[in-house]
Amino acid sequence: MTHDDDPVLSAGQDNKQMMGLDFHNPVFPLSALAILGFILYALVYPDSANTQLGAARGFAIEHFDWLFMIAGNAFVVLCLALIVLPLGRIRLGGPGARPDHSLVSWFSMLFAAGMGIGLMFWSVAEPVAYYTDWYGTPLDVAARTPEGASAAMGATMFHWGLHPWAIYGVVGLSLAFFAYNRGLPLTLRSAFTPLLGERTRGWFGHLVDILAVLATIFGLATSLGFGASQAAGGLNYLFDVPNTLGTQLAIIVAVTAVALFSVWRGIDGGVKLFSNINMVIALLLLAFVVITGSTLLFVNGLWDTGVAYLTHLVPLSNWIGREDDTWFHGWTVFYWAWWISWSPFVGMFIARVSRGRTVREFLMAVLLVPTLVTVVWMSAFGGNALAQSAGGVGALADGIGEVSLAMFQMLEHLPLTTLTSTMAIVLVLVFFITSSDSGSLVIDNITAGGKVDAPRTQRVFWATLEGVIAGVLLYGGGDKALGALQAGAVATGLPFTLVLLLMAAGLVKSLREEQRALGTARAA
Repeated sequence: MTHDDDPVLSAGQDNKQMMGLDFHNPVFPLSALAILGFILYALVYPDSANTQLGAARGFAIEHFDWLFMIAGNAFVVLCLALIVLPLGRIRLGGPGARPDHSLVSWFSMLFAAGMGIGLMFWSVAEPVAYYTDWYGTPLDVAARTPEGASAAMGATMFHWGLHPWAIYGVVGLSLAFFAYNRGLPLTLRSAFTPLLGERTRGWFGHLVDILAVLATIFGLATSLGFGASQAAGGLNYLFDVPNTLGTQLAIIVAVTAVALFSVWRGIDGGVKLFSNINMVIALLLLAFVVITGSTLLFVNGLWDTGVAYLTHLVPLSNWIGREDDTWFHGWTVFYWAWWISWSPFVGMFIARVSRGRTVREFLMAVLLVPTLVTVVWMSAFGGNALAQSAGGVGALADGIGEVSLAMFQMLEHLPLTTLTSTMAIVLVLVFFITSSDSGSLVIDNITAGGKVDAPRTQRVFWATLEGVIAGVLLYGGGDKALGALQAGAVATGLPFTLVLLLMAAGLVKSLREEQRALGTARAA
């Protein structure tokens, strides 16, 4: 089926042209109004916004933990099944399609958009937090014991391994299949065409796309605001640069300026360039930590981390009768809601750069390869951090003080501290840039009704808005306003869980239809 043949959707349908913009009506104006209204509310009443949205987040996490866990487990099983089933041979874009990007550049973009920035902070802070009982311990394992160290690494991998990437994989594969094999516009609503047909053109489709815009821009602005605070803390720790509001705003301005350059140049000239830079710096830093930390510790850690992950995978996936209730809700369920709220952004970006891949190749790159890379990364950074914490070395021996400093506190006890810590700060900033520019392209896709060639000024508008939101909230409301924004983003994970389950059902149905159609064509 081609784009022109489809009676339900077409890219740019109902679009309006105004002031150099080409936007979908009513998704663009309603999204913009909702964003403006929320920002004003968070600025004028930061305490109330933080309390009320925090309560909404808490309600979703406390009362629907079962739904988040069932959905996460189901997505992992579905992705693994599609890798091994004959459905995995289906090619995104049709039998004759070929990839638009090299394997290395493709993976670099996937990883940078997916979770690269999170690993910079949590690969050190998270295992140490679990090991030292900073906020509970996984499965109630005793803190500061060998068993506690194993559980800490297993739980960290659980949060950054198969489950989050399966969530991204389901969304990305659904959007890529319906865009490239069915000729539908690259928006979230397209994935529901097999189940809802014409109704995707109505308010259900509008609502899904608007929620995707809000979740994406709130998540990105939150990360940029908190990230500026964390980067400023690192600069203060290393170089005595004052960690003031002015420093944090300057970081936001700098990151936004480079992101604007990137989105103006598009995927090939901007996003791909910075993603490749990211991977080079990350590999250099990883190699340095492996060589100068303890190569033997790293080699043993690879095995230990993998075993710990597999050993704890099933117990941590269970939600019934958990004795570690505080830890379970504060970490795992929060993470699942956060990954799901980010899935429209990451999934759509992955879909945009994945034409020409088979379903099997797509899921192996989106699910298995990042999980293996994360095992390597956690073994190097988390392994060194746990060794320092257990051995009474440095600040980590006392546990986690400030999350943003944990990476630098670990690097402080390796050679060439200033050089490696500077590399870490640069890597953090470049990861922020790639998140911002890829997110802007995604929002532009949605608000342009699925068009991938909307005016450049429209991409610039969204990239600028992300920086403005982060800066204004940081300046006007501080951590409380940013916390309200984050709580709002996490709360959207609850409705999106239902959206993703419907999306998965529609994907399986359509893949089976595609397989039958290809079989009939070959037989003819």
